[in-house]
Amino acid sequence: MNAEFGVKSNGDDSNGDGAAIAVIGMSCRLPGADTVDEFWELLRTGRNEVTRRPDGTWRAALADHGGFDAAFFGMSPAQAAAADPQHRLLLELGWEALEHAGLAPDRLAGTDTGVFAGIASDDYATLVHRSGTESGAHTATGLHRALAPNRLSYLLGLRGPSIAVDTAQSSSLVAVHLACDSLRRGESTLAVVGGVHLVLADESTTVMEKMGALSPDGQCHTFDARANGYVRGEGGAALVLKPLSKAVEDGDRIHCVLKGGAVNNDGGGDSLTTPHRQAQEALLRAAYAHTGTRPETVRYVELHGPGTRAGDPVEAAALGTVLGAARAEVGASPLAVGSVKTNIGHLEGAAGIVGLLKAALCVREAMLPPSLNYRTPHPDIPLERLHLGVQTALDPWTEAPGKRRVAGVSSFGMGGTNAHVVLEQAPEELEESPSELELAPFVGAVPVVVSGVSGAALDAGLARLASRVGADGGLGVGDVGWSAAHRSVFGHRAVVVASDPQELMQGLRAPLVAGVAGSVGRLVLVFPGQGTQWVG
Repeated sequence: MNAEFGVKSNGDDSNGDGAAIAVIGMSCRLPGADTVDEFWELLRTGRNEVTRRPDGTWRAALADHGGFDAAFFGMSPAQAAAADPQHRLLLELGWEALEHAGLAPDRLAGTDTGVFAGIASDDYATLVHRSGTESGAHTATGLHRALAPNRLSYLLGLRGPSIAVDTAQSSSLVAVHLACDSLRRGESTLAVVGGVHLVLADESTTVMEKMGALSPDGQCHTFDARANGYVRGEGGAALVLKPLSKAVEDGDRIHCVLKGGAVNNDGGGDSLTTPHRQAQEALLRAAYAHTGTRPETVRYVELHGPGTRAGDPVEAAALGTVLGAARAEVGASPLAVGSVKTNIGHLEGAAGIVGLLKAALCVREAMLPPSLNYRTPHPDIPLERLHLGVQTALDPWTEAPGKRRVAGVSSFGMGGTNAHVVLEQAPEELEESPSELELAPFVGAVPVVVSGVSGAALDAGLARLASRVGADGGLGVGDVGWSAAHRSVFGHRAVVVASDPQELMQGLRAPLVAGVAGSVGRLVLVFPGQGTQWVG
């Protein structure tokens, strides 16, 4: 199999932009980072979230698996308890990514929005079976991996494809491949694509340990001489995708552009789980040929890079042959490479989309953050000859005038399913698509509505917004009002009216109006004869 998803639509664009896909929304829940902004700060400062656990194992873990608001997602307590926490996490990530895109999730019902999810583990099923818990009405739907994306489609009434993908460690990047293909064919008009991975049962760690895949010292030493396996990480990420032409038409904020890529399989080799250099070279050539991207223009590749003895040298050789050599021929600097696994471990089925999220942020922020745990070059990776360089510091990413920042992301499954995605910065005039608010700023007071499914949720929402306004001195009240107007509205509501950030902060602490919609009598129309004032 060798399926490419960068084919130009209608054959009308020689550089492949006619098939380009915009990333308009992002979310994540990762070790040390519950938001995309926190994730970028983790990357920028070079933090390592891998720690030794009380049982002696190493992991980059999420702080909380159980903080799920079942009522918010229309689930009974019994349904939520029976559902794999990975299902719950994907619901949260999908909702947050849509809101990040400026879309109200509950207004998408009936649309051809697709949901694609990489999910390759079922530890929760192991726990349930081990405990001897009697099966119930929700057991089958709660433990079946295929239903993870289906839950989001059901909740929001989405009519596009709803597909769970399992190609082992490359699952979520292959899910991106399928999502992009669906958008290009018009099957989906919008796509939510994500990946989730939680380590819930000791058995799954034991299996990988006996396979020899895990690092005894609990770190991913990507491309380093100490490379001896990977350490497990958990969490997930989601992106909202839309055809670039439609995103431009709709005035969406475009974080980066996915030009396309390729998926193939090793199709042989020394063993089922041994990487194949020629297959990886073929993957890269297909990805760049079908996206119309010249290999020498690629400045950075987010590696699969788990730090395994066999995998790293094969990946390096393929990259050097296809991309490193092309940059050397034109006298360009070595291809910069790095791996987010050195920060947060290997998220297995969710690893690819987390790598894509990192690369998207690098492209957007014009910065290359450090890849950790690199000290001595691997003896089987001749970096200089391959014209590669491990990114070990936070550096600005500059390009010549008129040239866009271009990156690649790789992900490989242990059964030989390989994926590579090519992305680039949005055209500069589109990176910050101006809203009507920016073109014609509000004058005077702006109403801001905050809502929640309960009083506690409303209070939490007010506190979160106050924290954000306080932390971002450049945030205008018009921007806040516009964003609030594009959120789903729930029964418990508060209204703040403000003309500047200081008034907004005060109002968030003591809203002008707060209550439950529809809880006080019937709606009436008043014609006082004196305008909108009341006597007295």
